[in-house]
Amino acid sequence: MTTGVTAAVANGWLDGTFSTTNLWVKLFVGDPGATGVANAAAGDTTRKQATMASASGGSKAMTGTAGPWTNVSTTETISHIGLFSLVSAGVFQGSGALTASQAWVNTNTLTLTSLSIAITPITA
Repeated sequence: MTTGVTAAVANGWLDGTFSTTNLWVKLFVGDPGATGVANAAAGDTTRKQATMASASGGSKAMTGTAGPWTNVSTTETISHIGLFSLVSAGVFQGSGALTASQAWVNTNTLTLTSLSIAITPITA
């Protein structure tokens, strides 16, 4: 038996923390830090809604896409995202690094096509 939490407990934590309809994503050029305010992208500072499926097996995934964000002013490299409970203000819920950083220049758009959040290990 693998040690860890049960899938039911992990699913409860994920669904209780990351809403299926009220999860908002913001772009960052570096680690957002513990409060989600460091290294915010300058090209588009808005948060975009991500719709998430209900958790299953200790993970939760986005059901569509988030974005697009449109760079209106600068050249930068997007490396991280931050997750928030509301479109503005709200609670910073966490962050993650992109699988690959994305160069982003004036007039480019960026759309997040996949997002998953998992708790491991899950008991077997």
